[in-house]
Amino acid sequence: MAITKTENSQGMLLWLVAIGFFMQTLDATIINTALPAMAQSLGESPLRMQSVIIAYALAMATLIPASGWIADRFGTRRVYLAALALFTIGSLLCAYAPSLSWLTAARALQGAGGAMLLPVGRLAVLRAFPREKFLPAMAFVAVPGLIGPLLGPTLGGWLVEYASWHWIFLINIPIGLIGGGAAMALMPDFRADTVERFDFAGYGLLAASMVMISLALDGMADMRMRQAIVLLLIMFGLVCLTAYWLRAVRHPAPLFPLDLFKVNSFSVGAIGNLFARIGTSSMPFMIPLLLQVNLGYSAFHAGMMMIPVAVGGMLVKRIAAPLVKIAGYRKVLIANTVLVGALIASFALFSDTMPLWLRLLQLGFFGAINSLQFSAMNAVTLKDLPAPLASSGNSLHSMVQMLSMSLGVAAAGGMLATFTGLLAPAPTGSALPAFQATFICVGLITACSAWIFWQLPPDNGPGKPSGTAPDAELA
Repeated sequence: MAITKTENSQGMLLWLVAIGFFMQTLDATIINTALPAMAQSLGESPLRMQSVIIAYALAMATLIPASGWIADRFGTRRVYLAALALFTIGSLLCAYAPSLSWLTAARALQGAGGAMLLPVGRLAVLRAFPREKFLPAMAFVAVPGLIGPLLGPTLGGWLVEYASWHWIFLINIPIGLIGGGAAMALMPDFRADTVERFDFAGYGLLAASMVMISLALDGMADMRMRQAIVLLLIMFGLVCLTAYWLRAVRHPAPLFPLDLFKVNSFSVGAIGNLFARIGTSSMPFMIPLLLQVNLGYSAFHAGMMMIPVAVGGMLVKRIAAPLVKIAGYRKVLIANTVLVGALIASFALFSDTMPLWLRLLQLGFFGAINSLQFSAMNAVTLKDLPAPLASSGNSLHSMVQMLSMSLGVAAAGGMLATFTGLLAPAPTGSALPAFQATFICVGLITACSAWIFWQLPPDNGPGKPSGTAPDAELA
């Protein structure tokens, strides 16, 4: 059968969106193994580099809620090109950053571009493809998103060891330029016929709350930030969050309708995602740092050690849906959350005397259990949303995922700095006890979030979980 011009253009659009998604997910993980080398180059402590990760995730979290409205207002082609431009310029500024402050600001710019790549690309695919072809199309786009985290740590370590950390960002320049040219030719210019009024005040309150709370947690790691400032940031962040909630109650079209939280599975899933991911999101930051700072691994070898995590995560995907169908969401999430917390705490056992095969096994098992956690949490959060709330619910879910990454790294960095001062105050003291204490605390926080999933309704027996979800949501 001959391939029509429309089918060919649709296929090229999928490749364009998939490459943008790959760039976004790759840069979320590629930097983790390069932090010690960056710290040495910039004259900073490796234990103070968490702001580089936080800035990227926080910029994405704050812009995701506005991405759909921006695309409807200005058109998918223009916004996608602007996103690629921001991402590319941010990458260039990162590569030539002379200080940690410069690098952090450039990462925020890079994250601002990355925040719009997938949502705007997904919107273009939704409008370019008929409904019956949308799910296979998005499944194609999702594959590079799985490959990015798999390649990120290893590629980052290889570039650090055989070139320099600057190339982690410089490789984005040609990809961004080629992607921009392709977007001008292939990205359709969809825009809404009528654009609803955007809740700018509500968006400002929510964004300010996320930024201030994240900065406060990051300030705990930066001992040069006074405790009074940290306390003020937390207080004002909570005030902004409360103000947003009170405003949303009476606003006719809030940024996120409060009707979302009348759906039990969504409210439990969203809150559970936030707190459970705080622990798991800190691991890609903590583990490579521990391997390099305390166990003497090179950046490349530290990146290679993260491969079992990704492989374990991919292997367990096949059993996620059958397991949930047999045991139900509530039982799976309660038991699995406790297990994830225990595995995080078990990384306190990492030492130079631990056999390599045991380290690899531990990392692979963590990757598998963590992947099952993500699959079940994502599915239970979205499975019961009615059609009118599906779009806003998915947007809020995406925002929570990125926010939890920012909060997780900030919290782990704060605890690591605190325990370093308490357990290894001397300049030559080993930071290993501080890492061990941090892993135990983060593990306990994660395990305690199982109580949130306890609020799900009891399952209706084997094979009849509370609610049903397509296998695609568990993939």
